[in-house]
Amino acid sequence: MRKNVFAICDLETEYAVNFMEYLNRKKSIPFEIQAFTSVETLLAYAEKNPVEILLISDRAMCREIQALKIGTVVILSEERPNPSQQKMPTVYKYQAQDQVIREVMACYGETPDLAPLVSLAARQKTKILGVYSPLHRCLKTSIALALGQILAREKAVLYLNLEEYSGFEGLMEKTFDSDLSDLIYYARQENADLTRKITSMIRSVGNLDYIPPVRMPWDLRCITLKDCRRILDSLVRCSAYEVLILDLGTEMEEILELLKLCGTIYMPILTDPVSSCKIRQFEQMLTAWNCEDLWEKTVRLRPPYYAAAAWGGSYVEQLAWGELAQYLRKTLKLG
Repeated sequence: MRKNVFAICDLETEYAVNFMEYLNRKKSIPFEIQAFTSVETLLAYAEKNPVEILLISDRAMCREIQALKIGTVVILSEERPNPSQQKMPTVYKYQAQDQVIREVMACYGETPDLAPLVSLAARQKTKILGVYSPLHRCLKTSIALALGQILAREKAVLYLNLEEYSGFEGLMEKTFDSDLSDLIYYARQENADLTRKITSMIRSVGNLDYIPPVRMPWDLRCITLKDCRRILDSLVRCSAYEVLILDLGTEMEEILELLKLCGTIYMPILTDPVSSCKIRQFEQMLTAWNCEDLWEKTVRLRPPYYAAAAWGGSYVEQLAWGELAQYLRKTLKLG
């Protein structure tokens, strides 16, 4: 099945080509990307090929383009758009490319009666990996992010942090206008199109995609297994992600049910006496609840001592080649 077309038309050749290359590197984008540097070539293409999304510069927009049957048209403006004056969905051209994508996908998500996104998961089963430990301060999140960075070099990977206190705004040194709390809200709306909402929320660090975690811990405390299942089902059925990494906190009531959804569970452990007793207690609890199969698919990791050489987004990006990455490549036999 051919993927829907995401077309970019900009008279500035360098911008159009660079933007197309950026989108093609984003393995999670479930569209065929086409770039045009003239109105004539776009018109010739669109007459024979359906276009789902068109991102077009304001200087290239014309009546001939407006007459085309295109799912969603978004204007790429060289000036910051004024919502009270714009007649069509508009995004600012000179901002980070990932922000342009989020704004375009937000416009796409607000457009009714569009054909559904092409599901690549129908052709390739999405793997769900869990990273969990009953211990604290065992580098669990760093391991999850390092694993994501390694896998994202070859695959489309999405990282989801399900901790009450993730510290992501401080870690990434930025604030987020939408996060997992919003996604939980949408998951509870019967007719909500979660796929488009998810796509508009996605951020990236290096090649790894993520949805910003909750800011308020009680938002995670009230999430139900039904909410989680609907979100994960949307990601598996209607996205291009090949791997989902769940960074699971110890506070979630449905932790065992979430672990059952994971194909493999990676558990960082420590070897001091207290930590060893806690791990043993967790294993005994699984036996008591007839969940021995969870222990069988759990890979115990003993991470080396790790001293960060950087903070912020640089910390997450360096995880792809630092000591933790070397340990994971060797232990898990990753390329």
